[in-house]
Amino acid sequence: MPSNIKVLLVDDNPMILEMLRQALAQFCAVQTLSDGADALLKAIDEKPDLIIADYSMNGMDGRQLLQKIKARRETARLPVILMASKADINERLKPVHETVEDFVEKPFFVKEAAAKIKKIVDKVALEKMTREAPNSSVLRGTLAQMNVMDLLQSLDMGHKTCSLTLKKENDLCKVYFTDGQINHAVYGNLKGDAAVYKVLTWGAGTFEIDFSSSSQEQTTTQSTQGLLMEGFRLMDEANRDSEENVLEA
Repeated sequence: MPSNIKVLLVDDNPMILEMLRQALAQFCAVQTLSDGADALLKAIDEKPDLIIADYSMNGMDGRQLLQKIKARRETARLPVILMASKADINERLKPVHETVEDFVEKPFFVKEAAAKIKKIVDKVALEKMTREAPNSSVLRGTLAQMNVMDLLQSLDMGHKTCSLTLKKENDLCKVYFTDGQINHAVYGNLKGDAAVYKVLTWGAGTFEIDFSSSSQEQTTTQSTQGLLMEGFRLMDEANRDSEENVLEA
């Protein structure tokens, strides 16, 4: 289900523009433009939540667009992703590494590029929800808005220190973060890694993020990304076992 995050996608290659638009439209509201100057005017006028621009465009290129957006007070905080070749990212774009949200390396597979962009969209969505929350220290929502994996990745990318409470019917899990890394988790009698793995597949329920709460206890043994990767592996293993049991039956 698309979120309420407004993304401005800018590329002068119509094929790439349309393929990415279709992929991103599954999880955000996408507006496309093929000209950097038009994109600057649109950004000033409508202030999208995220801008994704190709670096090597005719006329105003992606780097010039980035610099002009960051130079204006009203648009300086808009996150920008640049699409560029590996050589350009490492050489020509090196001076702007600190001001860009992230890079998408070209050439790319659309599915992989969309997956990378989705992580940024989720991070932007969480920050937007936080800004709009009545109580700035506590954010509440449903797992239909943002699932557990997206929440964990967003808190990791945002380097947040907080507690995350997940509820589904009578089940409850508390996960504590320090600078984006999960340091402690409790789910019933389970603690640490096992507690995190237990809730990764939750698709229904509610969440509450308290940015004034934290824990010094250390029960996890891996980074947030390490826990997610191992969780993916365990789920794949469980799915394979289930398929084998069906075949045997």
